[in-house]
Amino acid sequence: MSSLTIHDPTLRDGQHAVRHQLGAAALRGYARAADAAGIPVVEVGHGNGLGASSLQVGQAAVSDDEMLSTVREALTTSRMGVFMLPGWGTSADLRKAVAHGADVVRIGVHCTETSLAERHLEFLRTENADAHCVLMMSHMATPAELAEHAARAVEYGAQAVGIMDSAGHFLPEDVTERIGAIAGAVDVPVIFHGHNNLGMAVANSVAAARAGATIIDGCARGFGAGAGNTQLEVLVPVLERTGFDTGIDLYGLLDAAEFAERELMPAPPVTGSLSIVSGLAGVFSGFRHQVLDHAGRAGIDPRDVFFELGRRQAIAGQEDLIVDVVAELGAREHGRAA
Repeated sequence: MSSLTIHDPTLRDGQHAVRHQLGAAALRGYARAADAAGIPVVEVGHGNGLGASSLQVGQAAVSDDEMLSTVREALTTSRMGVFMLPGWGTSADLRKAVAHGADVVRIGVHCTETSLAERHLEFLRTENADAHCVLMMSHMATPAELAEHAARAVEYGAQAVGIMDSAGHFLPEDVTERIGAIAGAVDVPVIFHGHNNLGMAVANSVAAARAGATIIDGCARGFGAGAGNTQLEVLVPVLERTGFDTGIDLYGLLDAAEFAERELMPAPPVTGSLSIVSGLAGVFSGFRHQVLDHAGRAGIDPRDVFFELGRRQAIAGQEDLIVDVVAELGAREHGRAA
């Protein structure tokens, strides 16, 4: 069997679903359960990564320092991962994370802006951290473009590189083409991170593994914004049946998922109407709360907001654009009614 490394961002990406309000007890409890299951990497942090707690994208219930120290103490065999978006986090945040014992550090950038990761990846190599780079909103670039930017990230020092289907827009053939192109362009492990807007996250992850990805992401109960991420406790046994070895204990994994549903989330994510629209439009699922809030106050159909954001190719970090779109759609509606 071929071996895969499973990366679990339940305690980071899942934060989007609860407005970044996971407390220390929840973080500790899930980290212990994931560790007991033998999950190789457990990622923790604000949903938007290190240094992102803010009024603009949501203030976390606890500080980065407390999140990192809490999870680090709870892990005995699993490695601790963190995530950072340049512009939200800085080298100082990376230094702090490494000091807290972060083993795997991912730098996320828009899929055609790899240069933003250069100095951070170089810095991480001097700190002897396992430096990864993920290309976000990857449906906005061709397979050749993704391969080019992945190779560039490796030149900057990335020890693993890959893509996030940030909007849950891909079908399996899209993933096969893109992962295949990246795997053919680099000689480091390739990452795939799926979202479930169109109900394809597990199928897309299997397609990624078959195309050459060796690091696959998944969250307990699919915990995440909108329709959520790839459901980890489904993903692992499906990969095992497909011929890939994850090294994860099934019963322990199921126990961790039960804990997550009971203690981390009000309810597991579902592929609802707005999530489907988000996936079709190719818009980051993390916009969901802001779209609903602003559209609701203005009396605008949030589906129209998502499709307009898609036409404008909005990306994570452009939350302010939601306000502009809602205002323009409102003015348009008012003009038609006059």
